[in-house]
Amino acid sequence: MKTIDELLAEGVAGKRVFVRADLNVPLDGTTITDDGRIRAVRPTVAELAAAGARVIVASHLGRPKGAPDPAFSLAPAAARLGELLGAEVAFATDTVGESARATVAALTDGQVAVIENLRFNAGETSKDDAERGAFADQLAELADVYVGDGFGAVHRKHASVFDLPARLPHAAGGLIATEVGVLKKLTEDVARPYAVVLGGAKVSDKLGVIDHLLEKADRILIGGGMAYTFLKAKGHEVGISLLQEDQVPAVQGYLKRAEELGVEFVLPVDVLVAGEFPDLKTKAPANPTTVAADAIPADQEGLDIGPETRTLYAAKLADAATVFWNGPMGVFEHPDYAEGTKAVAQALVDSQAFSVVGGGDSAAAVRILGFDENAFGHISTGGGASLEYLEGKTLPGLAALED
Repeated sequence: MKTIDELLAEGVAGKRVFVRADLNVPLDGTTITDDGRIRAVRPTVAELAAAGARVIVASHLGRPKGAPDPAFSLAPAAARLGELLGAEVAFATDTVGESARATVAALTDGQVAVIENLRFNAGETSKDDAERGAFADQLAELADVYVGDGFGAVHRKHASVFDLPARLPHAAGGLIATEVGVLKKLTEDVARPYAVVLGGAKVSDKLGVIDHLLEKADRILIGGGMAYTFLKAKGHEVGISLLQEDQVPAVQGYLKRAEELGVEFVLPVDVLVAGEFPDLKTKAPANPTTVAADAIPADQEGLDIGPETRTLYAAKLADAATVFWNGPMGVFEHPDYAEGTKAVAQALVDSQAFSVVGGGDSAAAVRILGFDENAFGHISTGGGASLEYLEGKTLPGLAALED
C-alpha cells in the first residue's frame, strides 16, 4: 500500500488529487455538532495543498436516497474545512455534473475544493457493479491521482471507496495509515491485560466482534442498550429496556464460550431506570432511580449503568495495558444518563493503558463530555470500520489501496 509520503516524494504539483475523506459529521440543521472527522482529514488535505496539488475532497454524509437532499448537503463541512485550513475552499453543488467539472477546472496549484455529497448519486452505493463502475468512471475524469483517507467508509463497497482507486494511481492518506497502525496494536502482539468495553444500542451490531475478540481479549465489559439482552440471557427481568429477544440464544452461547476460554465477561450490577425515554431536546430532568441489574421493574427502562457498575468497571480497567472501547454506556446525550459513559472515559484517562476509542457515538461522547482527546491513545474516526477490522473481515476500501 503506497503511503502519502511516497506520493508526495514523487511530486503532486499541478496534479488533480481526489481525496476520499469522511466528512460524515453530525448536523443540527446546518450547524456541525462534532467536527472531529473534518479535523482528522485536515492534515492530509493540507499536505497535498502545500505540495501544490489541486485537491478535490469528496465524501458522503448521512443516508440520502441516491438523489440531492438539502438536509444532507456537504456545504457546512466544506465551510468548516476552509476554516481549519485557513484558506478558501471552493464548493461544487453536484458530484460529477457541470458544477463539479467547472469547480475542479478552476482550481490552481495548492487550492482545495469539496464536491457535493457522493450519495446524491445512486451509483455511489449501488450493489450493481456496472452502475457503481459507471459512477466511478465519471469521478475518475475529475482527477489524476486518488488518495483514500476516509477510514469511516472503508468497510463499504462503494464507488468512491472501492471502484475509483482501480481507475487511478492511488495511495493511502495519513489518517488511514494511522488507523490501520492502531488497529494492528489491537490484533497483533497485544499488550496485556487486554480489556474491551462494548456498549451502544444493539447487541446484533457487536456479535461479530465479540466472537472474534473472545480469542484475544482478557475481559469484556458490557454496557448500553445491548447490556439488557445480556441480562436477559442470564435470566433477569429487564422491564421495557431495549431488548433483542432473538439474540438471547447467541448471547448465551458467547457467555458459555467465554467461561470455557477463561475470558471474563463483566455485566452491569446496577442500572438507572425510568418509566419513559428522556427528552433529548429539552434535557428536562428525568429523575431516574437506581436498581439492581437483576431487579429491573417490569414497567421501567434501563438507560445507564449505575454507580456500583461505574466503580466496578473503573476497577476492571485500572490494570489494563490495552483497552478498546466502542459504544456509550447509556443515553449520554441527556445529563441524567451521562455518568456511566463519563466514568468509562475517565477510567481510560486515569489508566496507563494504550486506549482506543472506537469511533461513532463513543468518539462524540468523549468530545461532548469535555474530555481532552489527547488523553486517549487514539480516537478512531470509523466505528463500523473499526469493528469489522477487529472481526477479521477484509475491508473493501483497504483492499482497493493495495498495490
